[in-house]
Amino acid sequence: MRASVIQIAVDEGESVESRRRRVASLVREQAGADLVVLPELWTTGAFAYEEFGREAEPLEGPTYEAMAKAASDAGVWLHAGSIPERDPDGPLYNTSLVFSPSGDLAAAYRKIHRFGFDKGEAVLMGAGAELVTVRLPQSVLGLSTCYDLRFPELFRGLVDAGAETLVVSAGWPERRRSHWTLLAQARAVENQSFVVACGTAGTHAGVPQAGHSIVVDPWGEVLARAGADEEVLTVEFDPGKVATTREQFPALKDRLLGLEPPRRP
Repeated sequence: MRASVIQIAVDEGESVESRRRRVASLVREQAGADLVVLPELWTTGAFAYEEFGREAEPLEGPTYEAMAKAASDAGVWLHAGSIPERDPDGPLYNTSLVFSPSGDLAAAYRKIHRFGFDKGEAVLMGAGAELVTVRLPQSVLGLSTCYDLRFPELFRGLVDAGAETLVVSAGWPERRRSHWTLLAQARAVENQSFVVACGTAGTHAGVPQAGHSIVVDPWGEVLARAGADEEVLTVEFDPGKVATTREQFPALKDRLLGLEPPRRP
């Protein structure tokens, strides 16, 4: 399986429409990949809170249309990162979109864990409520977004739903970059899954971004890692290694907690 992780910067001097065209072009250049992944909130910047409301769009808005066409043109499965989604009957959501090689929407995931500690995203956006997986020919993807990475129970739930490759779309800050790498490897090891984590470069709303997108195998080995700047990280891996790892070291079978309600004494 060949994955291309597109780590871009969100330049405040670049219009959203210009960025859509640039990203669509980058996606088309990945023809031949099985999976292409974009970062979180790349239309606005993950920390540009004042832009969320102004740039929010319906699910099937301009970003949806541009990314659906790009996926179809390239013939790839595209995790198109996330957008600020405006639900006509509710709040804004931080919503990820996944398109098939034909350009059809395969899945949408509304971010469950919102960052901000009672400010920023945590108050401006609603919380998703559903775990989402997507079955590709090569592997089952489990979807997550940025701050979700800190909550292992979400990933264990995705594994219980069949996930073998955990995809993290993020706008992670530079000041906590060590956590980004550590948590990506931890999620891979504890779930015996591949982790494909795509972050952003540059500075968003005055917040330097971590970059360093990363792909990790089920043993925690880093297969590929980007630097701090804009970069397309391409890596090939064998999805069959998930089943082999889980068979050779069947730790998941020894789980005792969280599988059923505790018995009353």
